[in-house]
This record gives sequence, structure tokens and C-alpha cells, in this order.
Amino acid sequence: MSTNEKPTVLIVGAGLGGLMLGALLEKSGVPYTIFERAATVKPLGAGMAVGPTLFPVFEQLGIYDEFLSIGKYLSFVKGYEGTKTSLKFTNENDYSQITEFGGYGMYIVGRPVLYDLILRQVPAHKILFGKRVLNISEEDDKVKVYTSDNGVHEGNIIVGADGAYSAVRQRLYEKLRTEGKLPKSDQEDLPFSCTCLVGQTKVLDPEVYPIVKEPHCQFLITMGDEKPFTWSLMSTAQNTLCWTVICHLTKTTSKAAMEQRFRNNDNAEWGAYPAQVMCDETKGFLVPVGNEKMTLGDIYDLTPKEIISKVMLEEKVFDTWHSGRVVLLGDACHKLNPAGGHGAVTALHDAIALANLFYAMPTKTSADMTRIFEDYKSERYPAVMESFHHSQRFSRIADRGFVGALFKFLITHMPAWLWRIALAKMARFKPQAGFLPAAEVKGSVVPVVSPSEQRARDVFEKYQQRQREQQQSAATV
Repeated sequence: MSTNEKPTVLIVGAGLGGLMLGALLEKSGVPYTIFERAATVKPLGAGMAVGPTLFPVFEQLGIYDEFLSIGKYLSFVKGYEGTKTSLKFTNENDYSQITEFGGYGMYIVGRPVLYDLILRQVPAHKILFGKRVLNISEEDDKVKVYTSDNGVHEGNIIVGADGAYSAVRQRLYEKLRTEGKLPKSDQEDLPFSCTCLVGQTKVLDPEVYPIVKEPHCQFLITMGDEKPFTWSLMSTAQNTLCWTVICHLTKTTSKAAMEQRFRNNDNAEWGAYPAQVMCDETKGFLVPVGNEKMTLGDIYDLTPKEIISKVMLEEKVFDTWHSGRVVLLGDACHKLNPAGGHGAVTALHDAIALANLFYAMPTKTSADMTRIFEDYKSERYPAVMESFHHSQRFSRIADRGFVGALFKFLITHMPAWLWRIALAKMARFKPQAGFLPAAEVKGSVVPVVSPSEQRARDVFEKYQQRQREQQQSAATV
């Protein structure tokens, strides 16, 4: 594709998925702009596990070595069971074996730190902050994004990367509903069965808190034996503790239902439902740190209040991922329970697939647009559904009764051979950018073939061949 044939991509949402797409398009030469409703980036979120599924593309982007300096190597995840007065060690899972299968180790990094690393791969002038999207439109071969500051921005493709309550998805679905083309399942509210507190402590003194000076990440998960809660701590390379507290609700609900419940209780603060309430409810829970007399309340006291946030953990894979020149990415089209640890990774993999397909587009026609979006969903949907079911299985360990007890038993007594199979399965998806020099394929597990990567690689190699021929021709003149 010549320079003037490349589509102009309007990315709505500067989360991890939107930023990764921007970083890749920057390398591919495809023009783009990112719109973010927030005026500034807030350092919210807890820890993330990053490993073989992302490191090949990190190598291609030239950020792998820098990532190693900000991540902390993960060898074991230790499990505990907590009661009102005590903690009991139950099991540990060895993640160091994943290097054998995937060729890279597993690392824990604070989400804000990873966000900053990817943010720096996108030129500042290509991210427009404080741009809340009010509407989108499509006409012939053009699309437009209308923002709250009366701005109108024109391109060829709109990518909705703006989260679980995506404005792009809402506008797209409104149009499809009016036309009678929106599946019934996509008209239902986003369900959720968990709420969650997340945060990260200030930098801790290693002499006072020895857990942070351990050479490997200390990843500690506690399941409440008498309480519908699961809480975890992760030490980071920055000498902080990332933490997460999940409250497992007794039944699946929705944001709309929860809002109505609080309205009925004369609670007008649902829009920013105070995290402090959940902090107060859980502050007495013990954590397996030091002499085991520390509590979550101690962890909260070590965390700046402005970076403690409470979120709903929605679970849904939408059926409609695209229409016309509009396509969705990450949480906007599939929201996974974080129990499986796959949510951010699936969004980043979406970005890789879309970047490959945008690079390899033969033309900017509507017909080609429809084909690449169909190919995108065809490639990503099976992997997303696998992650969705994986996350749901892990979330069942908090169920009360026989099912929860069974899942908890399987997790805490998993035989070594079955754990190795699970790790090998995790290492299968390692997509790369086909328009950049390929990273070496490492590990004993052969990666799943990525059709979008192959398509971009074919175009890239033909371009490279033409460049060589032109250079040889010039040399002989």
C-alpha cells in the first residue's frame, strides 16, 4: 500500500489497548490520532503479569530490555486461606517453568508503570487528552468523531478502545438497533458478579518491609474461608506492593440494577461509590506479610488515598465487534473477569491483530474494510472465548457450596503434570507485528499461527524486496 492509500485511524480511548495500537501504527507508518476523555493520566490500577505472550512484540518495539528493568521476576504464586483470626498456607504454583514453554519468564509490573512505558512509544501530539467523544458518523469512505469541545475529526476508520462502557460501542449499537441489526444478546446490560478494590502502596523501606527486597516477586493470594472475598499482594521492582481485594457477590447483577438499588436507598453517590466503605469492611483481614499480624488496613494506610479505586468486574463477550468503518477493541467488545489474569493481554493482542491488518489493507474501500474486520474477529474471537472461560473457571473458587469447594480443591491440589499442561497452553499465543523484523521464536511450544501477522509479513517482505531491487538498480546506473 502506498503512503496515500493508508487509512487514517481514529482511536477512541488511551487505555493500554489503544496505546498499544498507536505505538504499533507509529512503527507501521499508518496515520492515526488517539482521543482520550480524561484530561490527565491517573496512576490507577494494581499489578499485572506479563510474559511470553507479549515479549516478542516488546522486542520488536525495542522496549523489552526496559521492561525487564521495571518488572519483577515471578517464580511462585503462593496461596493462603484466611479466617477471622488466622492464615493457613495452602499451595504454591511454580511459574518459572513457563520459560521452558514460552522462551521468556513471567514478570509482575504495576499497571501504571507499564502504561507509562507504552505511552512513551506514542508521540505526545498524537494523543489528544480531554476529548470526550459525543458522537460518531460514517459517510462513504470517511468517518467523523465529534468531541465535547465542539471538535470534529475526520478519518477512514474508528477504533473503539474506550472500555467496558464504550461510547463508540453505544453509538454503533444505537445505529444497528434502529436498523434492526443488533443481536438481542448485545442489547442486554453488562453483568458482573464481583466488585473490586485496587491500589498500590507508596515506596516502602526494605528494612522495615523485607518483602519488597526479595529478589523475586512475592505474589500472595488469600481466599476468605468465612468471607466472600479474595485478596492478593504483589511486590514490585519499585519497592511497592500492588494489591487487589475482590468481593464476590451472591448473584450476578448489572450496573443499572446496582444504580437503582442505591437510588432506592437514597444514596446519591453511586457515580463515585466510596471505596472507603469497602476499605472499612475489609481492613481487619490478615495478610501473609512479615509476622502475619499485618492487615489489609495496614496496607490501605500505606497507600495514597487518591490511587485507591473501586471498580465493577464485568464479564461479557459481545457478539458485534464491528460494522461499516467502526471496530471495537479490548473491553469495548470483551470484558473478562480478572481472576484469570487475561484481560489486558487480550486487549493488547487485539491491538497487534488490528495493526497488522491496517498495514496490509490493499485499499481503503468499504469492501476491504469489511473483510479485514471480519478477519480480525475470526482470528481473535476463539482466543478471547478461551480466556473468558478460563477466567470464569478461576472465579468459581469463591463460590459457596460444593462447586466452589471442588474448584478450590482442584486449584490447591493440582498435580504437577496438569500444571505443566496449563503453562504450556498459556504460551501458545505469541503474536508479532508482521511489518517489523521478526523476533526470534523461543520456547518449546510452537506458537499459534496468526493470520493477520502472516498477511502483514507478506506485504512487508514484498516491500523489502522492492527496496533491495531499487537499490541494486540504482547501484548499476
